[in-house]
Amino acid sequence: MATQPASEKKTLYDFTVKDAKGNDVDLSVYKGKVLLIVNVASKCGLTNDNYAELNQIYLKYKEKGFEILAFPCNQFGAQEPGTNEEIADFVCTRFKSEFPIFDKIDVNGDNAAPVYGFLKTGFYGILGGDVQWNFAKFLVDKNGQPVDRYYPTTSPFTVERDIQKHLGLL
Repeated sequence: MATQPASEKKTLYDFTVKDAKGNDVDLSVYKGKVLLIVNVASKCGLTNDNYAELNQIYLKYKEKGFEILAFPCNQFGAQEPGTNEEIADFVCTRFKSEFPIFDKIDVNGDNAAPVYGFLKTGFYGILGGDVQWNFAKFLVDKNGQPVDRYYPTTSPFTVERDIQKHLGLL
């Protein structure tokens, strides 16, 4: 993980995270792209619809500068119990997902991944503070700044117009 505290980070690109195989990924490789960052779970009631819709949006916009970053998390109802390998196999086999799957992390609490500390900063009020459940979504602009946050029950299709706006397609 990165050495600076999340509060000192200026953009998402200042972070390094682990992919599902344990390799370091410098998020600066996504500079200039619009990102949708989602904490995912394989055994959640929201899993089927979210993965199906995320896949459709990904395929539609990936060539236009859009990327989805999926972070498995087991903090909500223990609905992501598998290993990174089992999770990646499930997502790639069952849903044929092509977007990157990262290391299983915590998104809340003392052990929360620093990248999630950064994402949550600035989103207070009704959506502020901790992530509420699996499939919470954060939209990050081309400059690496979080620009919107969506409830876990928000359909990825509902986020599509915001993605289009930040891609400059509207």
